[in-house]
Amino acid sequence: MTPLDMLDERLQRCWSPVTHINAVMNSKELRPIYQQGVQKVAAYQTEVAQNEALYSAIKSVGRSADFDTYSDEQKQMLEHTLRDFRLAGAELKGDARARYKEIQMRLSELTTTFEQHVLDATRGFELLIIDEADLAGLPESVCEAANQRATEAGKSGWLFTLDIPSYLPFMQYAENRELRQQIYTAYVTRATGGELDNATVIDEILQLRKEAASLLGFDDYASYSLATKMAETTAEVTQFLRELAAKSRKMAEAEVKELTTFAIKELGLDMLNAWDIPFASEHLRRHTYDISQEELKPYFPAKQVLNGMFELVERLYGIEIREGKAPKWHKDVHFFDIFDKNGAKIAGFYLDPYARADKRGGAWMDECVIRWRKPDGSLQLPVAYLVCNFDAPIGEKPALWTHNEVITLFHEFGHGLHHMMTRVNTRGVSGINGVPWDAVELPSQFMENFCWEREVVNYFARHFETGELLPDTLFDKMLAAKNFQAGMQMLRQIEFALFDMVLHSEHQPASEESVQDVLDRIRDEVAVIIPPEFNRFQNSFSHIFAGGYGAGYYSYKWAELLSADAYAAFEEEGVTNPETASRFLDTILSVGGSRDLMKSFEAFRGRKPTVDALLRHSGIQ
Repeated sequence: MTPLDMLDERLQRCWSPVTHINAVMNSKELRPIYQQGVQKVAAYQTEVAQNEALYSAIKSVGRSADFDTYSDEQKQMLEHTLRDFRLAGAELKGDARARYKEIQMRLSELTTTFEQHVLDATRGFELLIIDEADLAGLPESVCEAANQRATEAGKSGWLFTLDIPSYLPFMQYAENRELRQQIYTAYVTRATGGELDNATVIDEILQLRKEAASLLGFDDYASYSLATKMAETTAEVTQFLRELAAKSRKMAEAEVKELTTFAIKELGLDMLNAWDIPFASEHLRRHTYDISQEELKPYFPAKQVLNGMFELVERLYGIEIREGKAPKWHKDVHFFDIFDKNGAKIAGFYLDPYARADKRGGAWMDECVIRWRKPDGSLQLPVAYLVCNFDAPIGEKPALWTHNEVITLFHEFGHGLHHMMTRVNTRGVSGINGVPWDAVELPSQFMENFCWEREVVNYFARHFETGELLPDTLFDKMLAAKNFQAGMQMLRQIEFALFDMVLHSEHQPASEESVQDVLDRIRDEVAVIIPPEFNRFQNSFSHIFAGGYGAGYYSYKWAELLSADAYAAFEEEGVTNPETASRFLDTILSVGGSRDLMKSFEAFRGRKPTVDALLRHSGIQ
């Protein structure tokens, strides 16, 4: 197994920076080179996975008399490796084997194309405002960011794009309804029509996924996907989602009714259109709780938030985080080293926090280097990439983040801790490797909870000019508004997850039922708000068509159940209790994929998870 680890490590060292740069510094020059690399890597991985002699050799290792002498890590890695060989077509013969390899090559190309279409469509739209009257309702900080964006593009006025830090505040605050409709329409029709149309890309991806699953003996792609997850059947997943939907529906319907009434009576709208919902919701939030995200931003300057987050994890896990030195791809990137309580370095991570042109939207954590005990006995330390898309500093002001963005940062850092705090030495199950996809969000969603704790917020929430601590009145309002429209948000996530699961289990590609028909059917079942007919959300749903979440988007809710229940232990014993944190580190964070996740959870909580904490955290009775 060691020579295989060495091959994987060499490839990771070469390919990880390339895929990363493609995401954060995308360019026309890089794309064709990257596409060549995608094809080479896909061909190599498929060739290795279908190597009969190699598969046979590894099976013999699993059956050898020495098996009982292996560590639990090594046994788990062997089991995962053999499973992955089977799922990659190692047992296929002749034409079936060749066809499977052909499918994997084509899928790697299609998923890359899908993501590039979304990036180009996002980048291809700009709303340049010349008349200052059209900025009515927009906070000063949003206008300053738009003006800086325009200046950097060599234009006069205020420039808005489809990147979330630009798009979302415009939708929430802009009083010009026609402009809201214009930018909303552009956002929900990304990658539709013309050269960037993802509809045909989706159809081919679905068809090839189903064919590949069939070649391996699965009824559908969803069943194939679940072979590596905690959930065992599609029925188990859909039942879980539908039960959550049923519990959330009454609350969500009441929220929609309240929003519609408010929009018509208080805002004077003739009806509530899709492009009015963020605007009306923000006004309702302010009307009900007298608070807005913009009002909170001065208390969340970037450096203070970072230092506060570091202080939290340092107290919890007995570590120290210090800025270090490493090669960087952009001037805004930072690198940090992590040290244990004895002063020994245990990990490092990059942080790339700001949105910019040619950078993929969203936020994510990825592996740069994996922790591994190398053949010479030396220990390779893990390094992570942490990427967000927040607004950059404006002029002399520091970057000021919304509370939602603070939550996003904590979320991604939770992923990073899962990768970096591992104590596993076997490469294939170190960090997030080998962790079931529907549990990989546990540490990230777990970290979000701290953003609502007064004790933790006090670590960093100080006004960037006066140094004043976030007032109790503002914090209390923030807390009161925590579950604002939680029912609507729950059903929205369930809509996406159920669409994904049904699409990959029940839908027959190339049948009379289109992908849009499936989405419409799911919306009829669970949604309380139906978007306009021109909405083509699926054409930019990168999570499931380009991001590894195909037949796995339910993982967010599945893992949220686990994370809420895990965090309940901290609520019971003290949110910054180092003993509770040490137990969480020992049983979950440091274990990686080296043992069954449910066993890890039970070791921490002393029982199986329940849905109670998730519903309570969401304010759902």
